[in-house]
Amino acid sequence: MTMTLSLLLASLFTFVELNCENLFDCRHDSLKQDTEFMPDGQRHWTATRYWGKLNRIGQELLSCSEELPDVVALCEVENDTVMRDLTRRSLLRNAGYEYLMSESDDVRGIDVALLYQPATFRPICYETFSVPTVKGMRPTRDLLYVKGETRTGDTLHIVVVHAPSRYGGERRTRPYRMLVARRVTQVCDSIRDRSAQALVLVAGDFNDPATSPALRHVTGNCGLQLITDGVKGRHGTPGNYRHDGEWQQLDHVLLSPSLHSHLQEAYINDEPFLLEEDKRYGGQKPRRTFVGYRHQKGFSDHLPVVVQFRF
Repeated sequence: MTMTLSLLLASLFTFVELNCENLFDCRHDSLKQDTEFMPDGQRHWTATRYWGKLNRIGQELLSCSEELPDVVALCEVENDTVMRDLTRRSLLRNAGYEYLMSESDDVRGIDVALLYQPATFRPICYETFSVPTVKGMRPTRDLLYVKGETRTGDTLHIVVVHAPSRYGGERRTRPYRMLVARRVTQVCDSIRDRSAQALVLVAGDFNDPATSPALRHVTGNCGLQLITDGVKGRHGTPGNYRHDGEWQQLDHVLLSPSLHSHLQEAYINDEPFLLEEDKRYGGQKPRRTFVGYRHQKGFSDHLPVVVQFRF
């Protein structure tokens, strides 16, 4: 391998975002509504199913790029136990990942987390930011903010988001997602006030398409560029989530202009083993863990979003 090629490979930085689809352990947290994910719960969530899910999430992440992803943002992870098992006892146990995560007031107990390779991303500090609620709104996931240094010495600011779902109707729940968008804007403004040229990356499940008021608010007020509008899989998949036969893009990555200049490529990981036949609508869909309450050896109802940079 030539020195020039070695330097090029050394400067590639891979970021992945994935909604894990209910990555729960199988023990009850008395403070959370998680009883359906217990052995005697509605989903009969046994240790066997739990460990199978962990290993399949590991397989999914390892398939995202030729080299190990440097940083991975995860949505729908229950707690520290799940993250410790994922990084220490699953298929990823020899990958060397460390993690940071939020601990929010979400009633089901799901949170967001950040996996990272200490050799290529060194956290300097991290903080969580709660999202205010309004009447009729359940507490939602906190934002996870991590400031870290890449192996090239660049300081990278990462914000992980999991906005409220559309359950109950898009119009009725739209204000809830707007609250998240405003909180993201506040956090980004704070970063920009300290450093106008900061490298900022915002990623997560926004439960909204690129054209939504929430995404437009973030791009219009934060000066961030949405790079996942129209992103496709390397095998041609036109979105990372499918509902009623229609592909959508609900997971997004937004970059500050200073970071956008380092962008190499963005794509959806649509490896064939992550997909299955959509027998009702035709075509393919993500191979998820549950179809209704029927368990299958699937991965997630969302496909991973992969973004690569050169620093």
